[in-house]
Amino acid sequence: MFNYVFFLRPPPTQVSPAGPVTFTPQLANDLRTEEFTGEEDIYYSWSLVNSYFIEPYPSITSPQKLTVWRLSNFKEFSVPLPPRARDGQSYRLVLTTRQHARSHIINLAARDVGEKPFPVISMPIVLSSRARAGPHTEKQQSIERVYRVPLQPEKDGFLTIREQTSFDLDKKVWDSGIGLSSWLVEMAHQIASTNGEPFLVARARDALFSSARCRVVELGAGTGIVSLTLSALRSAQSTDGDGCILTTDLDSALPLLAHNVSTNGMLFIGAFRPQPLALDWEEEALPSEVLAIEGGFDIIVMADVTYNTASFPALVRTLSSLLRLSPPDHPPIFLLGYKERDPEERTLWDMTKAIGVSFEKVGERIGAGREPVEIWIGTYG
Repeated sequence: MFNYVFFLRPPPTQVSPAGPVTFTPQLANDLRTEEFTGEEDIYYSWSLVNSYFIEPYPSITSPQKLTVWRLSNFKEFSVPLPPRARDGQSYRLVLTTRQHARSHIINLAARDVGEKPFPVISMPIVLSSRARAGPHTEKQQSIERVYRVPLQPEKDGFLTIREQTSFDLDKKVWDSGIGLSSWLVEMAHQIASTNGEPFLVARARDALFSSARCRVVELGAGTGIVSLTLSALRSAQSTDGDGCILTTDLDSALPLLAHNVSTNGMLFIGAFRPQPLALDWEEEALPSEVLAIEGGFDIIVMADVTYNTASFPALVRTLSSLLRLSPPDHPPIFLLGYKERDPEERTLWDMTKAIGVSFEKVGERIGAGREPVEIWIGTYG
């Protein structure tokens, strides 16, 4: 289980250059259903909105101590703008639980990626002498988080993932998405070894990162963090080749998903640029774009698709339909990131056996809370 910094009450979209900026921080789990029960220092800093260079948010002030988070500490804070802030500029407010220059970046290469609550970055706050403070000031509707993805030796990529401040489940990053992305980063950079490495992990690495065909579909992609991480890793290793990465969810998720693909477009090359696509498990037929993939998929990816057990029959039917697209001698590999929220969710493993797919646990990512993110690989036959 990971913890996240949120804005319980987001900052406004516009303020006077004289400031201050008012907001309420929150530390909670991914769905904001459980508050962080410990104590954590919270720091704030400012990022002048500017062009992205190699790294997003290149100009950030030194983190300043805001408060110590304690359970149910729903306190409103007002902080001053940077000393040189002036009319017409825009700044982002950064909240972190670490006090160093890159504390706004989540390092997917770290095995202890979830040890500390994940930082949050507001949308731009426009400084305008015409801005008026008061209860009717427009609040922000989105946040962003930045993730480090090492692509090659001494070369990093940075994914900027936007989420909504609403409670829509398909518009926020979940634990399993981060955990599975972190595991993929580690797998991509490990040297293949027969010494203690599960055969299934070696097989998955070969399917994802060799020079051979790589056709991937992700189900329930949400904000797209897993597909984006995989696309960045694959693009860094191969500039050509036969492949695709279809990142799918319900229609309601597609605008935000497409935005995140576009924002990070410089990291993707050719066929490995993620393709957002609507795929509803409740629909009997697969989308025409999926059916058009000749020979089916090499990898079927899922992260946190088990939270609603009522959807399991539809999910298993979708997996069966995808499975039938592949020739019998080359079935896909199933890659699942999972965090237990209810023991009943594990009935999915029994249901997939009915279509010939068996899962084996091959890894995990442990956060600061209870349940780790588990990594499972499924095979047919």
